[in-house]
Amino acid sequence: MKKVVYMGTPHYAKEILQTLIEDEQIEIPLVITQPDRPVGRKKELKSPEVKQLAQDHHLPVLQPQKLSDEGIFEAIMDAAPDFIVVAAFGQLLPKKILDIAPCINLHASLLPHYRGASPVQQSLLNSDTFTGVTAMLMEEGLDSGPILGYRYFKIPNTMTLPELMVGLSEDACTLTLETIHHFEQIEPLPQVHAKATHCKKIKKADGEVDFSDATKLYDKYRAFKGWPGIFFANGTKLLEVELLTSDRSHEAGKILAIEDQSIVVGCTKGSIRIGQLQPVSKRAMDAKSYCVGRGLKVDDSLF
Repeated sequence: MKKVVYMGTPHYAKEILQTLIEDEQIEIPLVITQPDRPVGRKKELKSPEVKQLAQDHHLPVLQPQKLSDEGIFEAIMDAAPDFIVVAAFGQLLPKKILDIAPCINLHASLLPHYRGASPVQQSLLNSDTFTGVTAMLMEEGLDSGPILGYRYFKIPNTMTLPELMVGLSEDACTLTLETIHHFEQIEPLPQVHAKATHCKKIKKADGEVDFSDATKLYDKYRAFKGWPGIFFANGTKLLEVELLTSDRSHEAGKILAIEDQSIVVGCTKGSIRIGQLQPVSKRAMDAKSYCVGRGLKVDDSLF
């Protein structure tokens, strides 16, 4: 029986925790996740998905603001783990915790590419053909530790963030068990730091788009579906987008066609089909209705 202390927060991490719970050769003496956060207009506190799952299975849960908080190191020591498994936790581990047991991080990129907070979004923003999950032996640096294993994932060119996360979560679950159960036979592979790339935390403002490049607009739509979404400078959200052409030149924002429910709009480079729009403080509507309501016709500018 292998004892695993688990650290993680969002849905991706929840799926890995579920896999560990179901493995009869693994015991989980402690789960550590982020504190409950206020969400929505009413700012009601919401628990991380990892906490909810852990409580459903009567697992002890801690939610420190920082891993350096009083009592956290002692709680992990008392759990006497064989491994500490980390997935999308959002905090760096202090050296004294790294020294307790091998710390395995399941990072959603093919390291050393996309170290940091938003690797999955970055792979979509860059129109990557492949991404994947890396099992990494953690050290004090940010996602810089030796590689224990990879799982590759080919990205369909129409796949959006929620769909990609499903695929990566499945691969991460498989890789987690492979790494734990074969840890003694794995020779860690140092990363080539000179090839490392980094990605920052996504902010709401990153979702603003324009009609300069259809491919870039569409990749933002894919990467930011769910949150923060994509929107124009006036706040109007684009909820359904399809890339039509990527090279032909058009007048930016010109309505090229009005279809049954959607519209085709030109960009300086390429064109897109928009299925739904949502003006600020209003309900979403099909793009044709948006244009009809504003008296917009073919050859007019959308904005």
